[in-house]
Amino acid sequence: MSPALNTTVLAATSDASEHRVLIISLFAAFVVATLFITVWAGRQTKSAADFYAGGRQFTGFQNGLAISGDYMSAASFLGIAGAIALFGYDGFLYSIGFLVAWLVALLLVAEPLRNSGRYTMGDVLAYRMRQRPVRTAAGTSTIVVSIFYLLAQMAGAGVLVSLLLGITSDAGKILIVALVGVLMIVYVTIGGMKGTTWVQMVKAVLLIAGTVLITFLILLKFNFNVSDLLGTAASNSGKGSAFLEPGLKYGASGTSKLDFISLGIALVLGTAGLPHILIRFYTVPTSKAARKSVNWAIGIIGSFYLMTIVLGFGAAALLKPGDIIASNKAGNTAAPLAALEIGGGGDSTGGALLLAVISAVAFATILAVVAGLTLASSSSFAHDIYANVIKKGKATEKEEMKAARWSTVLIGIVSIALGALARDLNVAGLVALAFAVAASANLPTILYSLFWKRFTTQGALWSIYGGLVAAVGLVLFSPVVSGKPTSMFPSANFDFFPLENPGLISIPLGFLLGWLGTILSKEEPDKGKYAELEVRSLTGTGAH
Repeated sequence: MSPALNTTVLAATSDASEHRVLIISLFAAFVVATLFITVWAGRQTKSAADFYAGGRQFTGFQNGLAISGDYMSAASFLGIAGAIALFGYDGFLYSIGFLVAWLVALLLVAEPLRNSGRYTMGDVLAYRMRQRPVRTAAGTSTIVVSIFYLLAQMAGAGVLVSLLLGITSDAGKILIVALVGVLMIVYVTIGGMKGTTWVQMVKAVLLIAGTVLITFLILLKFNFNVSDLLGTAASNSGKGSAFLEPGLKYGASGTSKLDFISLGIALVLGTAGLPHILIRFYTVPTSKAARKSVNWAIGIIGSFYLMTIVLGFGAAALLKPGDIIASNKAGNTAAPLAALEIGGGGDSTGGALLLAVISAVAFATILAVVAGLTLASSSSFAHDIYANVIKKGKATEKEEMKAARWSTVLIGIVSIALGALARDLNVAGLVALAFAVAASANLPTILYSLFWKRFTTQGALWSIYGGLVAAVGLVLFSPVVSGKPTSMFPSANFDFFPLENPGLISIPLGFLLGWLGTILSKEEPDKGKYAELEVRSLTGTGAH
C-alpha cells in the first residue's frame, strides 16, 4: 500500500476518531429529529388512508420534494460519485439514466396511476382482472423489487458509518446494517406514510444543501474552470484521455458494450415500475397535484444529478484511485473522502467537519429511502395479499394496518440479512438491478393494463412472474453474485450469464410474456371495466 493511499484512508479514520463526538452528535441529531417527526405523524395516523397515503393531504410541491427524497438514494450520492471517480465517463452514464427515466414516469404513469388506484400498484391491476391471483403477483413483485433496492441502501449505510467511526471488522459493519434496519422498522410502524413523507422532505433539503456545498467548494478549488477539473481528474486517474471518453468500463469487450445497453434500458424504464415511487402518487388529492409533483421532482432531481458529475470528477481529481478502492472496493466512499480532502485534508478540523456533515447527510438519505421502500412493500403485503387475498376483502382497517406493521418487521429482518452480504458491492449497481426487476415485472403489466383493452389476467400473471423470474434468475447467475473480486460471493464461480444487468433480456421478455399470455388466454376481457378504467385514468372521475 502506497504512502499516499495510507494517508488518505487512515486520515479519514483517525480524524473520525478525533472528532467522533461531533460525528456521533450530528448523526444522533438527525435520528432524534426524524424520530420526533415520526412520533408526531404517528399520532395523526388513524386510518388506512393515513397509513398508506398520508391522508392524501400533501401538496404538489411537498410531494415533489418527498419524491426527490425517496429517489435520490445512497446510489445517487455514494454510488454514482464512486462510479464516476473510478470509471469517468462510463460512471457518468448512471446520472443521465436516472434523470431521463423521469420522463417515462411523467408521460406514461404518474397521472393515470393516481387516478386509477387507491393505495398500491395491485389496485390498478386488479381493477378489471381477477383479484386474488393478480394481487398476489403484484404484492410478490413489489416486495422483491423493494428488497433489491433496500440492499443498496444497507450496503451504503455499512460503508459510510464504518468509514466515519473507523470500523474495519465485518461484524461491526453488519451491526451498522442492523441498526439502520431497526430504525427503518420504527419509522414505518409508527409514522406510516405521513411520517415517512416528512422525513423524506427534510432529507431532500439536507441532501441538496450538502451537495451544493461540496460542488461549490470543488469548483472553487479549480477556480470554476470545468476544463481544468476534468483535465486534472483524467491525469490523476492514471487513464489519461480515456477517462473522459466512453468505453473505460463498458467498451473493453462486446460483452461490456451489451452490459451498457442493458443498464441503459433498465435505468430509463425502471423508474416507472418502482413501487416506492408509484405509491407516492397516491398521497396527493388530485391528478393535477400528481403532475405538479413530478414536475417539481424533475427539477430538483435534475439539479442534483448535474452536481453528482462534479462530485465524481472532483473526487477523481482530488484522490488517487487506489485511495478510493482501499477505503471501499466499489468506490462508495469517494464523495465523503472528497469532502474530507476539499475541507483541508485528514489533519484539519475543516476536513473533519465537512466529512461529518456530508456523511450525516448521506446517512439521512439512507434512512429516508429505506423507510419509503419498506412502506411500499409492507403496504403491498397488507393491502394486496393479506386484506384482499388471505382475508378475501373482509379485513377491517385495524387488521390491515396491524398486518402492515408486522410485515414491516419481517421485511426489515430479511433486508438486514441480505444487506450484510451485499456490503462490498457498488450501491449504484445494486439499484440498477432493482430498476431492471421493476422494468421487467411491473412496467409491462402496468402499461398493458392501462392502455391495452384485450389484456387479461393470464397476461398479467405471465408478465409479472415471467419478468420477475427472468430478472432475478439472471442476476443470481451473473458476475454480481459470483466470479469477480467485487461479487457478493467472490470465491464462488457460477456466473453463467455474462452481463451484470439482466435488463436487455428480462425487460423484452416481460413485455413478450404479457402479450403471449393474453393471446393464448381463453378469458374474455371485461370491456366495460376497461372503458371505466380508461375514463377514470384520463379524467380522474371516481378516483379516491
